[in-house]
Amino acid sequence: MKTENLIAIDIHTHAEVSCWNPYDSYGEEYDRAADKYFRSSRRPTIDESIAYYRERNIGLVMFMVDAEAQLGRRRIPNEEIAEAARKNSDIMIAFASVDPHKGKMGAREARKLIEEHGVKGFKFHPTVQGFHPYDRMAWPLYEVIAEHKMPAIFHSGHSGIGSGMRCGGGLRLEYSNPMHLDDVAINFPDMQIVIAHPSWPWQDEALSVAMHKPNVWIDLSGWSPKYFPAQLVQYANTLLKDRVLFGSDYPLITPDRWMKDFEEAGFRDEVKPLILKANAQRLLGLG
Repeated sequence: MKTENLIAIDIHTHAEVSCWNPYDSYGEEYDRAADKYFRSSRRPTIDESIAYYRERNIGLVMFMVDAEAQLGRRRIPNEEIAEAARKNSDIMIAFASVDPHKGKMGAREARKLIEEHGVKGFKFHPTVQGFHPYDRMAWPLYEVIAEHKMPAIFHSGHSGIGSGMRCGGGLRLEYSNPMHLDDVAINFPDMQIVIAHPSWPWQDEALSVAMHKPNVWIDLSGWSPKYFPAQLVQYANTLLKDRVLFGSDYPLITPDRWMKDFEEAGFRDEVKPLILKANAQRLLGLG
C-alpha cells in the first residue's frame, strides 16, 4: 500500500458480493433484517468498492465473515479478496476470515492464505460465528496468526446482524463482550487484537482491556462518530491515542459520512491524523 498518497486508511470494510461463486440465497432473511436495521441495502462488488475508495484516495482493508458452521451459508472466498488486493496493492490490503469451528483444518487454511495468498490479517465475529473468543477451539487459528505476528479484528458489542428477527436469528450478543478478549491477549501477546466498533453496551470493558493490554487496539467502525460514547472520545484523545483506528464498516456506513461526522465529534486536531492513518500504518507494518 502506497500510504504516502492516501488521506486515510479504512481498517474495516466488507466484501458483500462474490463474482467467483453463485449467489447463495440460503439465510437471506439475515440480509433483509440487516437492510432494515442499517437502513441500507448497498451491496457492491469488490471491484465497485475498490473504485469507490480509489476515487477518494483512501486505503482499505477488506474481509468477509466466514460463519458457515453457524449460519450454513456459503462464504465469499478469501482467495477472491486476496486476488483483488494483489491487483490493487497500492490501495488495498486483504484480511481473511476462517470459521473457528474448522479447528486444525481452519488453521491449515489460515497458514496457506498467509503464505501463498498474501493476506495480512484476520477477522472474527463471535456473535455471528457462534463462539467465545477465549474458547480453545479457536486457538489453533490464533497460533498461526500469532506466529506470523499478524493482527486480528474481533467484532464487539451489539450486532445489527439478526436484530429484529425472531429470537435475534439465534445469535447470542454475549459472545461479543470485549472482556472475553482479555484472555486471548494474555495467551497470544504476538497477535495484535483490534476490538471493532464502539462496544455498546460494553464500552468501558473495551477501554479497560485496551488500557491494560498493549497488544489491544480499538477501531471506530460501525457508528457515525457523532454518536460515539463520551468516554471513547476521551480515551481516543488521550491515553489510547496511539491505538485507535479509523474504520467505517463500508458499505453499511460510508467513509464520506464517517469522516464528515468525525470532524465535528470532539477529536483533537493533533490526534486526528493518528486515527485516520498513522496508527493503521503501524498496525499493518507499513512504515
